[in-house]
Parts: sequence; structure tokens; C-alpha cells
Amino acid sequence: MIKRLRNMGFKIAVEPTGAFYILANAKKFTKNSYEFAFEVLKNSHVGVTPGIDFGENGEGFIRFSYANSIDNIKKGMDRIEGYLKSRY
Repeated sequence: MIKRLRNMGFKIAVEPTGAFYILANAKKFTKNSYEFAFEVLKNSHVGVTPGIDFGENGEGFIRFSYANSIDNIKKGMDRIEGYLKSRY
């Protein structure tokens, strides 16, 4: 998942070691993580969490959970990638 997200253009400074989520810098795509999270949901049918939900310093970041099956994660990554390619 980390490799796929990086290939899409997200920056991941810290790789998770014990958590089940990835906090990715999405500033390449948006300045408003809240709106971007809803765009992703609407257009790719994948739920992500806007970084602003974690405080001001989270703005511009998106949190991706990988608490799901490998197949569902692959499908979700495919959907997000398709959306981003159509948008950018």
C-alpha cells in the first residue's frame, strides 16, 4: 500500500510500524483535506480520513487504513489511482 500511494504522488515520511493506518501528505492534490476526502469518496467509493480531523497540523494529509483484506485494499488503491489519473 505504501508503494502504491507513493507511486500515485502521496508523500509518506513515516512508515507505520505498529498501526493499521498510513498518514500521507496529499498537498500535491489539495490544500483542503476535508474536501479532498469527500471527493475521493464520491469519485472512487473509497473512504479516507482527512488530516484536519487530527488538528491544524494535519491539514494537507490524508489517513488511509489498511484494516481490511488484501483484495479490498488492492481494489481501493485501483479506484483511488483511477480517480487521481482522471483528475490530474
